Amino acid sequence: MKRLGILISGRGSNFEAIAENVASGALGVLGVEIAVVISNRAEARGLEAALARGMNAVCLPSKGLDREVYDRMLVAELHKHDVDLVCLAGFMRLLSAGFIREFPNRILNIHPSLLPAFPGLDAQHQALAHGVKITGCTVHFVDEDLDAGPIVIQAAVPVLDDDTEETLSARILKQEHRIYAEAIGIVIAGKYRVEGRRVLLT
Repeated sequence: MKRLGILISGRGSNFEAIAENVASGALGVLGVEIAVVISNRAEARGLEAALARGMNAVCLPSKGLDREVYDRMLVAELHKHDVDLVCLAGFMRLLSAGFIREFPNRILNIHPSLLPAFPGLDAQHQALAHGVKITGCTVHFVDEDLDAGPIVIQAAVPVLDDDTEETLSARILKQEHRIYAEAIGIVIAGKYRVEGRRVLLT
């Protein structure tokens, strides 16, 4: 059984999409379960959603804590639940190098742009401000640089002339929900290899 640890900070819509895909078997691999859902914010709606599904839901408040100190707490909680793959689902904290070394090539993140375009915050705003015609979302491995790890899968989304940040974000989110589950299935099944910056599917 492969065990996922999902880190959230807010509404947890990507967590819920992952949970639905795990429950339905749509990940395409057998023996996957969500071992724990952890939020750094007590008010995160995703915690309630996890509890409603009968899952282990843990709040580890990060406010006021040094990053290294907090990340050691986070690592301990993930190891306590024997997590095989860490999935960031709207987790609004930068992870320390120490955390990343604990889970080499075992941390996935979803970002609402076609990386390397528009890393960091407000990717949808950046896309509109730059006038691009296509944007999208990316699932990538997390390394020590911001939104820069090897890319597992991407989905393109057209930018319409009358788009607002809200309408564009909503269309991107639909694709996020689809490709995150697909990427988790690829990684859990080991159907890939990493060569430099490239993730090659096997």
